[in-house]
Amino acid sequence: MAQPLLISDLIDYAAAHHGNQSIYSRRLEGDIHRYTYKDAHGRAKQLANALIALGVQQGDRIGTLAWNGYRHFECYYGISGIGAICHTINPRLYQEQIQYIIQHAQDSYLFVDACFMALLEPIASQLGSVKGVIVMIDPEHMPKVDLPCDVFNYETLLSEHSTELVWPTLSPDCAACLCYTSGTTGNPKGVLYSHQSTVLHAYASRNPDALNIGRDSVVMPVVPMYHVCAWGVPYIAAMAGANLVLPGSGMEGEDLHELIELAQVDIMLGVPTVWLRLLDYLDSKQLKMPSVKTVGVGGAASPRALVEALDKKHNAYLLPIWGMTETSPLATLGAPTKAMANMSDDERYRIQTTAGKPMFGIEIEIFDDDNQPVIHDGESRGFLRVRGPWVLQRYYLDDKPESFITDEQGRTWFDTGDIAVIDADSYLKIVDRAKDVVKSGGEWISSIDLENAAQGHDAVAEACVIGVKHEQWDERPLLFIVKQPGTDVSKEEVYAYLATKVAKWWLPDDIIFVKELPHTATGKLQKRTLRDEYFLYLVDKSH
Repeated sequence: MAQPLLISDLIDYAAAHHGNQSIYSRRLEGDIHRYTYKDAHGRAKQLANALIALGVQQGDRIGTLAWNGYRHFECYYGISGIGAICHTINPRLYQEQIQYIIQHAQDSYLFVDACFMALLEPIASQLGSVKGVIVMIDPEHMPKVDLPCDVFNYETLLSEHSTELVWPTLSPDCAACLCYTSGTTGNPKGVLYSHQSTVLHAYASRNPDALNIGRDSVVMPVVPMYHVCAWGVPYIAAMAGANLVLPGSGMEGEDLHELIELAQVDIMLGVPTVWLRLLDYLDSKQLKMPSVKTVGVGGAASPRALVEALDKKHNAYLLPIWGMTETSPLATLGAPTKAMANMSDDERYRIQTTAGKPMFGIEIEIFDDDNQPVIHDGESRGFLRVRGPWVLQRYYLDDKPESFITDEQGRTWFDTGDIAVIDADSYLKIVDRAKDVVKSGGEWISSIDLENAAQGHDAVAEACVIGVKHEQWDERPLLFIVKQPGTDVSKEEVYAYLATKVAKWWLPDDIIFVKELPHTATGKLQKRTLRDEYFLYLVDKSH
């Protein structure tokens, strides 16, 4: 039967067959909220009815500026369920970027956590498409706002509408969600996800060889719901009937540990910096997290030190994940296998510091400068390209084809901008960003590998490598280090340590100790900032 795959089917299924499973949320009001899929289902329909009453039509873009919480979860389903497009906006972007994104998407309504109203007020007069703002907070905590559009309280708005609604039958190819890239170069670009691609992504992502999420799972996405739909977890959890834990704005170790203990979280997902802070907190308080079996790590390469700490101290498996906004985002994962049980720590950790293998439905390939596939020997490098049913066809309102390349077989690939290697067992390793790779004397130096080597030192909390101009070698690596609190380490000690980990010609020409490193809105190292400031740093030096 030609049954369309729709997002509304996910919440219907969860309510009908897993209705008493729990959704936990840390609220801005200060407490931890708990309700069920059945409750969420009814409130999502109330929200849908409210939007219909406001005149929202199929294809309208509805923006959200919100943390991971149950109201945001309801927006995911209430908006897309009626054929509108749920546009999640990253509140950590620059104010000018937020304004650009809302204007580019032409959002008609915005759902905003009360804490983000301060971001919205200064730019509200420039947002001509926005008809109204719905503030997501209990009525008694409603802030005073002065906006040139209608303002509603979320709870009051829902209370005026019924929980009864028959979701419309939509085309599976119609747009459901919209997410913008971080804009590392130029303005952010929009990526639209269809109903069908979102459901297919959820199917593939929950499988045993991927995230392995089932009804008995308790999953906590620490990756924000404003970033690539929290890696699809709000859809995956509903499909599986898994208990869902939403940490709100509480991203620090103490807050996360409280939720882990309360809900007995067994799988959680986020970027390395979040987990490093959590482990620092656990160490400082001599605490454990025995319920946690899997820690999914994406957004940046997993340093071996993090893999080892989770394994040795907490008996948790670091699950490597790679993907992009453009791939919905999950594309490759490094799920544990029986064979790993018989491996040495070094062998197992080597696999866990790769990006894993492609999921069913995703094809990956690496190409040379002549657009020819590169051998999969784990050493030969190439430009990483990807294709599949949840990979974008084009950017939203942008028909420029620069990122899409057709090979000799006539197949279209999305060029990720990454340089990678693939080994004989299909494990992918991202070596660098094409624009971040350090090319010294015609040879490539992996900034990622050099960063990971530095982070293996006990006194190094975070490391960042950029390429800087050099008269003889064209470019040379420059290493920035943030020290672990309460520790001290010298340049000489770091050089001596690195000399045992990398080739001599990879050693950075200088090491700079800094209090903190710049990050993008999604937690990745913002190398552009450092490169702009230090590009000529070593122009007159030789080492």
